[in-house]
Amino acid sequence: MLPVPTPDAFAHSQRVTAHLHAMIDDAGGWIPFSRYMEAALYAPGLGYYAAGAAKFGTAGDFVTAPELTPLFGRTLAQAIAPVLAETGGEVLELGAGSGKLAADILGELERLGALPTRYGILEVSADLRQRQQETLVRERPHLCERVQWLDALPDHFRGVILGNEVLDALPVELVHWTEDGAQTRGVVREGKSFAWQDRPIADPVLRARAGTINQAPGYLSEINLAADALIASLARMLDHGLILMIDYGFAAVEYYHPQRHMGTLRVHVRHHALDDPFYLPGLCDLTAHVDFSAVARAGQDAGLALAGYASQANFLLGSGLTELLMQTPPADAAAYLPQANAVQRLVSPAEMGELFKVIGLSKGSVAPLAGFARGDRRHTL
Repeated sequence: MLPVPTPDAFAHSQRVTAHLHAMIDDAGGWIPFSRYMEAALYAPGLGYYAAGAAKFGTAGDFVTAPELTPLFGRTLAQAIAPVLAETGGEVLELGAGSGKLAADILGELERLGALPTRYGILEVSADLRQRQQETLVRERPHLCERVQWLDALPDHFRGVILGNEVLDALPVELVHWTEDGAQTRGVVREGKSFAWQDRPIADPVLRARAGTINQAPGYLSEINLAADALIASLARMLDHGLILMIDYGFAAVEYYHPQRHMGTLRVHVRHHALDDPFYLPGLCDLTAHVDFSAVARAGQDAGLALAGYASQANFLLGSGLTELLMQTPPADAAAYLPQANAVQRLVSPAEMGELFKVIGLSKGSVAPLAGFARGDRRHTL
């Protein structure tokens, strides 16, 4: 059963709804779903990621890998340390969540003697930025001087760019294939809530992309043009180094499989997954799975090399996750068992191990990553 929002939370959702209604009115009565999703998630002071409710962990709406165990961040640090040494560069994390991943990566890089001079965090949410600062002050106070929060991407960058569950939170276009061809699914007002309305695709880029996806009438899915734009922006600023993205998703042949005819858009609230994106706007996370074929194509079109593509399980195991776990003696059950259970969630095919993927895109000379040595699936993209 879904939890009942508090009166304050419900009032906040009503303010978000009023903001979305005003957007629709100002646009002439219809907006593409991507605009609805962007505002519901990121509208200053109102959107899900811009307001103050708990989002991560057991008290929030979902659990991310860094919240499960510090071994996730420590393993990523092991994976990227050789690239930092090779490029003499820095780390840039996109959308750093609670700050836990940054704290764990910095701690392991320090242990390895591989600390970068700067760990940059690009965070659009002032609320999350504050939480990240609090986490780092609490867990890595002596390293806080190396951490810098950015308001925009730098003009040039060397090193490693990390994005854990970033691409799935970018606004997506909804496309509905009909007897009359592909159409954009948008949002209109309906009483105190919202309703769907399809229109012909006006954006030539979206129309061209939809034309490459041949689906039967009635098929509904997502196209993430914002992910393409982000990868292109990262490619422009990256002089030498690696982009590493971790998220749930598929290669295009799986993403647009005929059986996945209702798409992948989901609503997350208090550890429940719903299909209605109009449910309590501002209180729920909206996400869509990632089309990793499109991510790879966007990177290659922008001049990046595809460094690897693997399941999260294969990447973490190849990067030393098991060895890090065994640093906790199994005989110390109180310490070992919680970490072993968390590792099981990270690598089990029934949990995060298979659904989550890792993709690497590089520029300049970057040695092959150990995490892609086993189970590299570049050929599937």
